[in-house]
Amino acid sequence: MREPLLETLELTRRFGGLAAVKSVSIAFAPGEVHAVIGPNGAGKTTLINLLSGDLPPTSGRILFKGQEIAGRPAHSISHLGIGRSYQKTNIFLNFTTRQNCWLAAQSRLPTSFRFFSPAHRRQDVAARADKALALTGLEARAGRLAKEMSHGEQRQLEIAMMLATEPELLLLDEPMAGMGAEESERTVELIRKLAADHTVVLIEHDMDAVFKLADRLTVMVNGEVLETGTPESIRTSPAVREAYLGEEEALS
Repeated sequence: MREPLLETLELTRRFGGLAAVKSVSIAFAPGEVHAVIGPNGAGKTTLINLLSGDLPPTSGRILFKGQEIAGRPAHSISHLGIGRSYQKTNIFLNFTTRQNCWLAAQSRLPTSFRFFSPAHRRQDVAARADKALALTGLEARAGRLAKEMSHGEQRQLEIAMMLATEPELLLLDEPMAGMGAEESERTVELIRKLAADHTVVLIEHDMDAVFKLADRLTVMVNGEVLETGTPESIRTSPAVREAYLGEEEALS
């Protein structure tokens, strides 16, 4: 078995007396799309917030390439090669598509906060921004203001900004949220394309999309891992059916 690219060990996050994530141990293998699913309140977004550094854990460990990263701030984790998208689109609405990606690419530079440097001359930053636009199919929208784009295009732009930081691991938090069927299908195809060169941790309520994309699934309920396995084993699991879908329903 391959060594995990990312791994959590007994990871816990408490808010007062509530354990939103409780003793979660998951191994994310390199080169896989690993979906984390579960009902609302299962702890999925809290888990992503812990992995990305948006929240520190109460206890437990997070290892990236064997290195302890639990409790590191988000910018430090980004510099290690972990990118993250959010449930609610997190972009600069009054900037163009290319400017958004340019700012994201610049954030990875050790000189990103040296304000007296002529940052606009950095050709490597421009190249990363343009590559991210090309990967997400947004080249034709490069000069368009983000606020003038459709919801689906804005979600694409957020993924492009993440790619401009050149991550190895992508944390995608409900990338299809609020999309219609056509936009969702385009996003599925984009994630499938990105999965060829990235490890993906995917949180998503669209089960059709999950089963099209995932190599492996983890089901969370009440902050704990209920089961991890292949899509087929999760689809047919009595425990998952009972806890997540109700006894009479099945994943389809």
